[in-house]
Amino acid sequence: MRKTKQIAVILADTLQAAGLQSLLADYFPPVEISCFSSFAHFMGREIDFDYYFTKADTFLLNTDFFLPRRARTVVITPDKAEASSAGGNYLHTGASGEIIIEQLQQFFSIEENNNHLIERNKELSSREIEVLKLVAQGSINKDIADKLNISLNTVLTHRKNITAKLGIKTVSGLTFYAIMNGLISSDLMG
Repeated sequence: MRKTKQIAVILADTLQAAGLQSLLADYFPPVEISCFSSFAHFMGREIDFDYYFTKADTFLLNTDFFLPRRARTVVITPDKAEASSAGGNYLHTGASGEIIIEQLQQFFSIEENNNHLIERNKELSSREIEVLKLVAQGSINKDIADKLNISLNTVLTHRKNITAKLGIKTVSGLTFYAIMNGLISSDLMG
């Protein structure tokens, strides 16, 4: 039996909220959807929802709330370029129904994969996490060995173990994983 998804839709536009509610209920059951016309109406709820849908301005004005939940939040935007470049966490309001459904399927599958990755993260040793952070920050193997005072072969072994445990083979994938799981700040990447 599949778990019912608890979804909060925080949108001032009643028509957008109703349309999104209908799409979610029709194509992604079982869902329990609560709609709120503003973040102020949403606050004070005891429940921590599984997923959040909101506009960019609401997200930006309430980053203290949304950043820890960013992997479970979809930002609805009229900007097609923003939605295309951001992948699964943005929905373009002008897209066709098929594309919106496809984006939602991608979002829900990414979230399920993220849950598995977070569980796997618990398997990483503290040294593997140190190596992962340095890899994500752009350090090469020799620099990692020097910084951690370990041999180059040990670094290679840690990287092999990290790749096996997380199922991520590219440096960019490891970097994205480290940012999304709070191991490094995206500010360090600039």
